[in-house]
Amino acid sequence: MACKPLTKEELTELIAGLNETARNLWWTWDQQAQEVFQELSPRGWTNMFHNAVAVLHEVSDYELRVRLQNPEFAGRVRAVVKKFRTYLAEEETWGAKNCPKLKGNPVAYFSAEFGFHETLPIAAGGLGVLAGDHAKSASDLGLGFCGISLFYREGYFQQAIDHNNWQTEYYTLLNPANLPMEPVLDDKGQPIVCSVDINMAQVYFQVWRVNVGRVPIYLIDANRPENDQRFRDLTLRVYGGDSTTRIMQEILLGIGGVKLMRKLGIQPSVFHMNEGHAAFLTLELLREKISAGKTYEQACAETTKECLFTTHTPVEAGHDRFTAESLEYALHRYYKTLGFSFDTLVGLGRLDPKDAREPFCMTVLALKLCRAANGVSELHGQVSRQMWQKLFGSRTVDEVPIGHVTNGVHMLGWMKGPVRKFWRSKLAGNWQGFAPGEKKGRGTSVWSKIAKAHWDETLDIPEFWQSIADTDFISDEEIWALRYQLRRELIEFSRRRLLLQGQSLRQGDYIIFDHLLNPDALTIGFARRFATYKRAPLIFQQFENIVHLCRDKNRPVQFIFAGKAHPRDDDGKRFIQHIIHLSKYSDLKGSLVFLENYDMHVARQMVSGCDVWLNNPRRPLEASGTSGMKAIPHGCLNMSILDGWWREGYDGKNGFAIGDDSHPASIDEQDRIDSANLFSTLKDEVIPLFYQRDENGLPREWIKRIRHAMVTLLPVFNTHRMVKEYATKYYLTK
Repeated sequence: MACKPLTKEELTELIAGLNETARNLWWTWDQQAQEVFQELSPRGWTNMFHNAVAVLHEVSDYELRVRLQNPEFAGRVRAVVKKFRTYLAEEETWGAKNCPKLKGNPVAYFSAEFGFHETLPIAAGGLGVLAGDHAKSASDLGLGFCGISLFYREGYFQQAIDHNNWQTEYYTLLNPANLPMEPVLDDKGQPIVCSVDINMAQVYFQVWRVNVGRVPIYLIDANRPENDQRFRDLTLRVYGGDSTTRIMQEILLGIGGVKLMRKLGIQPSVFHMNEGHAAFLTLELLREKISAGKTYEQACAETTKECLFTTHTPVEAGHDRFTAESLEYALHRYYKTLGFSFDTLVGLGRLDPKDAREPFCMTVLALKLCRAANGVSELHGQVSRQMWQKLFGSRTVDEVPIGHVTNGVHMLGWMKGPVRKFWRSKLAGNWQGFAPGEKKGRGTSVWSKIAKAHWDETLDIPEFWQSIADTDFISDEEIWALRYQLRRELIEFSRRRLLLQGQSLRQGDYIIFDHLLNPDALTIGFARRFATYKRAPLIFQQFENIVHLCRDKNRPVQFIFAGKAHPRDDDGKRFIQHIIHLSKYSDLKGSLVFLENYDMHVARQMVSGCDVWLNNPRRPLEASGTSGMKAIPHGCLNMSILDGWWREGYDGKNGFAIGDDSHPASIDEQDRIDSANLFSTLKDEVIPLFYQRDENGLPREWIKRIRHAMVTLLPVFNTHRMVKEYATKYYLTK
């Protein structure tokens, strides 16, 4: 019997729900929603960076109405819209139960970048991706939370490699109408406009809102007709321009962000600065209090109670510093409204306020005017206490008030589609009344809780992942089949990407992309910012030895690299040039590739398809690192220096360590030792274990290590745990 066609009203309602869903980034971590948008225009989905809003613009209203007359498709759309609206309306959340006061007075989270998805490329790297994942978990947990950043209308640069294998940069204009964002309007339907004093001018800005599930992120945009072009371009590019541009961007973010909160009627319970870029917000809080009649000392004390600071780098160059002249130039009009002298202002950003030679440091400003500060891993907390000990007088290093909250990732957002489907099909619905290893009917209260929850709400519960250790639930054969599927998908993705890049890998007159890389080979991935301390080419210091491993027909090894260097980092660009040269012209050709234009989409492909995720920073300069966390749910094992998060996560059986929990003081000695340790770990541990196969061709011990990695790492190194820790350790205390 034919299904009854949808009425005009039903179609209109369904289309409205689909548009509502597209304009909320919730769909970036919901598999069914992504499949609906992809089905509407597979080519558009691929070519437009998996942008749900752009896909709906690609499809005419007439076509959409016709497509929705397919009962099966309409049913899936209806289910997605219902799931989305149910998610938004949920009141029994972790945040509601544990942090009810944050609902009315949310956390105001200031970050110079947010990395949500490849659709909205306004992040330069890990700092922004961490901020985006923080927001997603705050949404999932129902935490009172809002974000403040800048809308960079040309985003971060797109990478291309020229004929000399040198990174070049180009920028593309982002069109807000084609993005999951909306203007913030007043009650008359007009854009809300605020202003901040920069240099001698009053700089006006409008605001865009990005909905991340239940969480709003406000993006400040100075591209207003009232402003001179130089001020309009403050929100042109991520970290664009010189130090003068940088200080003005940070004024706009920090001071402008507080003014925006006041304009919107939001009274934050805490101002959380994600790195020092937003530290000028403390000046606006001081100005407010002094203008209300408080003394300078009282204003400092009250401002300190409101602020929290997270530092992300143990690298000296990562802390913004400005000369007093730059500060006076950028804050020329503003500082006269503060109610205290310019010398006092400059002193707030100096370790020694009386040292006229010392530059103004944003990190120092933040540390002086925050009630609490933290690093992003245990080791980074230790390093930060050593870095900033001078700021705290006679206190010992251990007494310096800088703690740590180890970073995580939004696990569901980083799972590739096939992996989401795999875990949902294998784990969802298996908990009713029993736990793995228990007889049916003898379930614990934890398992009863899991049984009642949707599977993606249980990803940070240790007992949920312990089931992976039980072969009654998931066999070795199933895990190995998934790994082969993911590796095949990565290799085919790489072949397509390299073909588009136009690399000159030729055999006679025939392009050999279809035979590039080996789906049976141990595949090692390295992808991140090409900052020099991350030492991307370290593995190739053992060049002849690595060539020998890659050419072993019985136990082949191959490498896939990706990443961007900062536009002004020529040393990082030389690292890229060197690796690409090796991939084209050395004996590693065919076993080493470099994928251009690294973004979140490329990252998702790589962390899912590689067998081993390589990380070899110069310890202790990796504050945390998160890319290796994204590999875990895909069955990709970490091989890393014991720096950042891996120092806490590694237990001897859930991946591989390069060296021990120490490092020499000499950089040259450290590089020499780490290079030797990296090669020996690969040759003596990783390769033998990967190719140790039983009579059925399965690497049982390798798969056992995959299971153990998931059991021990997934419940810990995720942003649900991280956000809960921030909430209980910092947000709710004063």
